[in-house]
Amino acid sequence: MNLLIVGATGTLGRQVARRALDEGHSVRCLVRSLRKAAFLKEWGAELVQGDLLKPQTLPPALENVTAVIDTATTRSTDSLSMKQVDWEGQVALIQAAKAANIQRFIFFSILNAEQYPEVPLMDIKRCTEQFLAESGLNYTILRPCGFMQGLIGQYAIPTLEKQAIWVMGDSSPTAYMDTQDVARFAVAALQKPETQNRSFPVVGPKAWDSYEIIRLCERLSGREVKTSRMPIGLLRAVQRTARFFKWGQNTADRLAFTEVIASGKPLTAPMEETYATFGIDPAEITTLEDYLQEYFSRIMKKLKELEYERERAKEKARIKRSPFKSAAAARATTTKVSPKKEAQK
Repeated sequence: MNLLIVGATGTLGRQVARRALDEGHSVRCLVRSLRKAAFLKEWGAELVQGDLLKPQTLPPALENVTAVIDTATTRSTDSLSMKQVDWEGQVALIQAAKAANIQRFIFFSILNAEQYPEVPLMDIKRCTEQFLAESGLNYTILRPCGFMQGLIGQYAIPTLEKQAIWVMGDSSPTAYMDTQDVARFAVAALQKPETQNRSFPVVGPKAWDSYEIIRLCERLSGREVKTSRMPIGLLRAVQRTARFFKWGQNTADRLAFTEVIASGKPLTAPMEETYATFGIDPAEITTLEDYLQEYFSRIMKKLKELEYERERAKEKARIKRSPFKSAAAARATTTKVSPKKEAQK
């Protein structure tokens, strides 16, 4: 199948591209920067330069394409607003896909988006779902709620660097999933007619709250974690202040999402129907324990190797700086008797 993957340089998008290539699909990626997407070309994907906010670049990218997998969303480093990328850009892509007679459109939303109309990203995702459903395209909507990869910077690295981990509000238990597993569902949907024009939760086996993840990091790393609690009232105050300034609009919109992850309401959903419909064995899905175990094992091994190399370097430097040890070593060399001479005595 000829695929166009949008957002392929992102955390999820690159895993979707990798999975699609591994399964033999012809993959084209819409990218803003050819240089930053060079790794996708090395994997075997075709790169086409374009931008969701430049609708004229979309029709050429969609030529001879059978299906679109859309993983695009705003990033924290983007200067563009959520409304621009996650609404205006998505509408332009859906309209272009409709005009190009695309057979399948796979879209990534967020779990429970309809429950938080006051949160900009959630409301935009809900509106995009509705727009896609009314477009006439054969679609599948996947609704994850959190990726395990994001926990490395949030929990694992601070644990290893002995930094405080901030916990916000009441810490909503979240059913994180490995992006490699999420990608499996996206690619599998292409071959499953029963997934057409339907929405599915795509979440991990268990919902974890912040303190459970912290205890897991402590156990796997053998290090004690320092925690600091961020009052939700303070975050709301910062959000209100940021919204007064034009430069703070993006920050305010992102802080609004803390209402979701600090509400105490679990972000999870039953997955039995999703597994059955997509034909995926739940036993093959990565658990958070296994994911973090693999990460900490790899990092701790590397840290031990680096520590060993540092100790060796220190020892060599110490020997080099010590004239007494050097002289003793020299005397030992000059007075040493060879095994052959010792045998002749």
